[in-house]
Amino acid sequence: MKNESLNLTAWLTDAAELVASDVHLVEGYPPIRRENGDLIRISGTPLTRSDIEACLKLICSAEQHELFIRERNLDFAFALDQNEQTFGHEQPQFESQRFRGNLFYSGDSPGVCIRVIPNQIPELHENNFPLELAERLTSLRNGLIIFSGITGSGKTTSMAMILKMLAKQGSKRVVTIEDPIEYRFPEISNSLITQREVGRDVESFASGLRYALRQDPDIILVGEIRDAETAQIAMSAAETGHLVMTTLHSRDAKSAITRMWDLFPFGKQAETQTMLAASLRGIVCQQLLPSSVPGERRELALEVVLRSNAVAAGIKTGRIDTLENAILTGRKEGMVSLDDSLADLFRKGRITEQVALQYANDPRQVMR
Repeated sequence: MKNESLNLTAWLTDAAELVASDVHLVEGYPPIRRENGDLIRISGTPLTRSDIEACLKLICSAEQHELFIRERNLDFAFALDQNEQTFGHEQPQFESQRFRGNLFYSGDSPGVCIRVIPNQIPELHENNFPLELAERLTSLRNGLIIFSGITGSGKTTSMAMILKMLAKQGSKRVVTIEDPIEYRFPEISNSLITQREVGRDVESFASGLRYALRQDPDIILVGEIRDAETAQIAMSAAETGHLVMTTLHSRDAKSAITRMWDLFPFGKQAETQTMLAASLRGIVCQQLLPSSVPGERRELALEVVLRSNAVAAGIKTGRIDTLENAILTGRKEGMVSLDDSLADLFRKGRITEQVALQYANDPRQVMR
């Protein structure tokens, strides 16, 4: 590489040190990082196609690059050894800085989005995740827990924090199926954790989940539910005594439930609703919002749905419209509406009134 594209290691190192979430490399634009939700230009020189191709050859193995050319999309994890200034693709060490790469084409131009993966799983207070909610989730022994939210809302991080707390309880056999593996779990207490990657260790989420059931698991983490087969195995595993955690891309808890339904053909809707009603233990829907203090890390807003008779009945009968009332009447049991979470953040001065109203479902409820 020539010119500023020689600084890929510096861009990624700086992003990690600044707790930025992503680095974007797109032809015709300078390198850009996302820091506290804002896009910031790293330099003023636009990248050329040859610059990006040279970057790809640094962070991809030859096999990954060939797969990208063939499929035109690729998700993978890699690491940067900051001492040696070299990139690694196979089982990077814990002391290396890890990243998740997403490669794509726009027309004939390749592009890269690189997500920074913290070297250590954060503590709850670092991400403002409520301790009471974490304790409630880690007290569960079986069932399905869904972390939902849009891309970049911290679902994977929250799931990793909860899984770490569970492993610290000891004597937990944990199997994860991820695409790709992001956080790497060290040995914790006397628990046993196996992390398997889709495309390398298993063919798909569904096959990885099916094999996981034969590996004496107490807890199974499924990186994402994308199809009906994975959803059905996950719900069945949750019903038969395992604790299953997963993520879904959805704006709120209601859409997380309907997304599960929509994975199945119409003729299986009633069966799916019954299975989900029986297996679901909780939905944690996340949003990261701009802080009221410029330059500070974004604030976490949550919508929390926990199992109750009203929630289970609404799911089983397909009456998703009853969920909002179930949340309001379940406040004492730990349920939280998004508007309540926004109001709490605004009251504590952590977000502005403008942000609270912008993200609210019912602005009047937030102001009350």
